[in-house]
Amino acid sequence: MLTPMSYFSKLLIGAFSLCLVFLTSCNPAEREVQITSPDSQLQMTVQLQDSLLYSVSYKGKEIVQPSFICMNLTGQTLGVSPKIKKIQKNTVNETITPLYGKFATLQDHYNETILTFEDGYSLILRAYNEGLAYRFVTDLEGEVIVENELMQVNLTGNPAAQYPETNNWTSWELAYAEYETVSAIDKDKKAITPVLFSYPDNTKLVVAEADVLSYPGMYLVKGDAGFHSAYAQYPDSTALGSWGFVSVVQRTRDYIAKTEGKRNYPWRVFILTDDDKTLLTNEIIYKLSEPQRIQNTSWIKPGKAVWEWWHDAMLPGANIPSGMGNRNTALYKFYIDFAAETQMEYLMIDAGWSDIFDLSKINPKVDVQEIIRYGKSKNVDVFLWCVAMALTEETVDKYMNMIHEWGAVGLKVDFFDRDDQLTMDWYEMIAEKAAKYELMINFHGCSKPTGMQRAYPNILNYEAVRGAECSKWDFTANPKHHLIFPFTRMLGGALDYTPGSMRNATQEAFKPVDPGLPSTQGTRCHELAMYVIYDQYFAMLCDSPMEYRKYPDIMKFLSEVPVTFDDTKALDAKVGEYALMAKRKGDKWYVGGMTNWDARTIEVDFDFLSPGVEYQATIIKDAPQSSEEPTQYICEDITVTSATKLQVDMAKGGGFVISLK
Repeated sequence: MLTPMSYFSKLLIGAFSLCLVFLTSCNPAEREVQITSPDSQLQMTVQLQDSLLYSVSYKGKEIVQPSFICMNLTGQTLGVSPKIKKIQKNTVNETITPLYGKFATLQDHYNETILTFEDGYSLILRAYNEGLAYRFVTDLEGEVIVENELMQVNLTGNPAAQYPETNNWTSWELAYAEYETVSAIDKDKKAITPVLFSYPDNTKLVVAEADVLSYPGMYLVKGDAGFHSAYAQYPDSTALGSWGFVSVVQRTRDYIAKTEGKRNYPWRVFILTDDDKTLLTNEIIYKLSEPQRIQNTSWIKPGKAVWEWWHDAMLPGANIPSGMGNRNTALYKFYIDFAAETQMEYLMIDAGWSDIFDLSKINPKVDVQEIIRYGKSKNVDVFLWCVAMALTEETVDKYMNMIHEWGAVGLKVDFFDRDDQLTMDWYEMIAEKAAKYELMINFHGCSKPTGMQRAYPNILNYEAVRGAECSKWDFTANPKHHLIFPFTRMLGGALDYTPGSMRNATQEAFKPVDPGLPSTQGTRCHELAMYVIYDQYFAMLCDSPMEYRKYPDIMKFLSEVPVTFDDTKALDAKVGEYALMAKRKGDKWYVGGMTNWDARTIEVDFDFLSPGVEYQATIIKDAPQSSEEPTQYICEDITVTSATKLQVDMAKGGGFVISLK
C-alpha cells in the first residue's frame, strides 16, 4: 500500500504534468470564465482547457496565479479534459438571520456561476465582497471513492505568512509560525487552514474552507512552486492511545473519502482585503455553510459559565475545603452560588465527575443530579465534560438521554484530535443527537470550525485554539498570539479560549504553573477585552470566584457583557499588533481594545453611536504603571456622544473595555 504522502506525491506529479501541458500548448484567453464580486474588487478566473485552472485578483492585482484544481475519483478525474455542457450565472442578495452571533442579520450578497460538465459534475464559483470561493458538485450514481483532491495556490510575489505549522494530522491548538517571506518556508511544511498571507502593500489573502461535512479537513503544504492542499486519509483501523482514551488512527486506506455520488463538496475559500480590521467581521465561512437544520431552538441559549478546572478548583480564603481533591457536591454548590450572585447562566463541571467511558458510573463524591437540581433552584444550568470516545454510535443515545433526563443542558466533548472523514461524521452525529436530546455542545480538543455550527447551532464553540490553558504549561498564550488568531482561526467560528485570569504577569515575570494557581501574560484589562473582541458563545470565567469577588467593578462588567450581539464594528486593527472593536446588544454598546507587547495609544471614535444621544460610559483601562504591574487598572465613568473622540493608553500587553448605556 502507498503511504499517504507517497500516494499524494504521485497524484501531484501527474497534476503538475497536466498543468505543464496546458501552459505550453494552450492559449489562456481562448476559453475562460470570470466572476466578480458585487463591489467589483475581487475576481476569480477559471480557465477551461485541457485542465481546470483558477486565478484570483484583488483590485486589479493578481494574487493567485493560474493554479490547478481537480478531484481524483476512482476511475474518473474531475477537472481534466473538461467538457462544458452549460454555464449558468446568478446574483443573490438575501438576508440571513442567524439564531445568534455577532450580527442580528447578515447580508448574503454574491454573484454565482455554475459550470456544468458532461461527466456528471459541476464547479460552482461564488464572489462575495468578503471573498471568493469554489466547490465541486457531483451527480454520479451510487458510492464514490475520492482518492484525492488537489488545489494549488501559486502566489504572486513573496508575501509573509502566518503559518499554523504542524507535523501531524492531530493538532489544532497551535502557536503560529511567522515567516517574513513564503520562500523561507521549507518544502513539505504543512499547516492547518486558515492560513494568512500578507503583502508589503498590506493586501491580505486568507486561504480557508467552508461547509466541511462528511469529508476531511484541508491543510496547505509548501511545494516546489507555491502551496497545495492535503488531507488526512480515510482510517482503516483505530485504537485507543494518547492517555488511553483518545481514538488514534493505526492504518489508513489509499483514499481520503468514501461518499455518495450525488453531493456537494467543501468550499475552497479565498478572503482578500487591504484593511486588516475587516477580517474581524468577515462572515463568509458562515454564509457558505449548510443552513440551519434544527427546527425547535428554544432551548439553545448561549451564555457565560463559571468553571473550576483552570484554577485547579482552588478557592483561597473560602470557608470550604477546595482544590482538585475536594471536587464534590458541596464545592460545586459553592460555584453555583457564585454564578447566581453574578448572573452567570452556567456551571461547567470538568473531568472527574464520572468514569471516562461509562458516564453512568458517577464519582461518589459528586452527586450530579443534586448539583443540577440545586443549580436550577438558583437559575444556573449545568454543562458536563466527557471524552469523545464516550459518545460512540453504540452509546450516544443512552448517555445523552440520561444526561437530558438529569436536567443538564450541555456537554463539553473533548479529545477528538482528528479531522479525517470519519471524525467529521462523528462531530455531526454528536451534534445531531445532542439536538434530539436538547443538549448544547462545546467541542474541545477538536479540529477548527468550518461552518457546521450553522446547520447545528447547538454547537456553541469549538476550541481549536492555543488557549488560556496553555499558560499552565508554556509561554505560547501571550499578547502577540492573542492578536493573530482573531484574524485567522476566528474566521471559522466561535472559540473556547477560556479568558478571565485575574493573576496577570509581565513577559519577564511570567512562569507557567501546574498544578496550582496559574497566571497569564498581559494586563488584567487585556484579559477583559477578550470578552468583547473574541467570539465565544459559551464563555468561561476561568479564574477563582474568590479572586473575582475582590474586584466588584470588574465583576460588574463580566456580569453584564453579553456573549452574543446584534451588531459588530471593527474600528481599527492590525494583525499581530492591536484590535479595537465595538459590539451592540439592544441599545447598549461594548468596546474592547487590545495590544501586543507594545504599549500604544489608540483613539476611540464614537461615531457609531446614535447622534444626539448622551451615553454613560464606564471605562476599565490600564493604569500608568500597568506595564510593570499588570494587575493594576483604572475604572472611571464619563459621558460621551457620537462626536466624542477618546485617546486611551494601553500598557505593554494591555487593553481596555468600555460599557455604554
